[in-house]
Amino acid sequence: MTAKKKKIGWHHALGIIAFLLPFTVFYILFTIWPVIQGFYVSLYKWGLMGKIKFVGTANYTRFLKDKFFWQSLGNTATFVAVSVPLLVILALVLALLANRTSKLKRFYRASFYLPNILSVSVISFITIYMASPYMGFINGLLHTLKVIPANVEPQWLSNSNLTWVTIAVATVWWTVGFSMLLYISALQDIPDQLYEAAKIDGASKSRQLFRITIPLLAPTTSLVLLLQMIASFKVFGQIFLITRGGPGTLTRPLIQYIYETAFTKNDLGYASAMSYALFLILVVLSVIQIRLQNRGAKE
Repeated sequence: MTAKKKKIGWHHALGIIAFLLPFTVFYILFTIWPVIQGFYVSLYKWGLMGKIKFVGTANYTRFLKDKFFWQSLGNTATFVAVSVPLLVILALVLALLANRTSKLKRFYRASFYLPNILSVSVISFITIYMASPYMGFINGLLHTLKVIPANVEPQWLSNSNLTWVTIAVATVWWTVGFSMLLYISALQDIPDQLYEAAKIDGASKSRQLFRITIPLLAPTTSLVLLLQMIASFKVFGQIFLITRGGPGTLTRPLIQYIYETAFTKNDLGYASAMSYALFLILVVLSVIQIRLQNRGAKE
């Protein structure tokens, strides 16, 4: 009996290994190995034709004095500061609307999530079309509603302040659907008995929202914040396609600067070093947020 159990145990273990092995191999080849190789490249002066010479940590000390690195990092931080709070608040509002008992519940969920399936190129084209002066939809609507005079044309894609607003709104509209689904899932896990008890005690809808719903959604809010902060720090596609980092370099994010350094200036070693600097920033911010979340949970 014991030998039979051992045989079944080995078969079970082999089955687990057989299922995990393909994923493990591909994960090592396409995730772990590139990370190791990237760090190796960052220690060299490395061009598109291969390594040139060993420079040690020179690439890491170089970006400390690089004003374009800090400008690009500041641009990225600006985008994060504008887009992340807006996205979290809007995702929560849409989730509350889409979770209400209604015949249109499925329609709300589908319509709110629909932009998330579009590609970055499509989103960028729509943004350029809507935000263009003279012929764009936004200025046309503002003129029709007489919000702005007929001879005024806000430059949504060339004014630095308006450009950040345009990019942030477009990004939030594009990506809010995923965070909304996370909130909907969390809302469905809140027991109905809590609302029934609050209603019996005379609590209004707004009081139930701020005393029951939002506090119980705190773990989901922390998760959404973490995911969106990481995603926003890696922003590249929509900014590159909409403004090319302009006007000038006023909206160029760090990822774009890394890309240009690697493939335009043919300096892969320095680009790799800046990539690891961004990775370290994300790790530090993630650890801080997770610790704050754990401390809040204990309290």
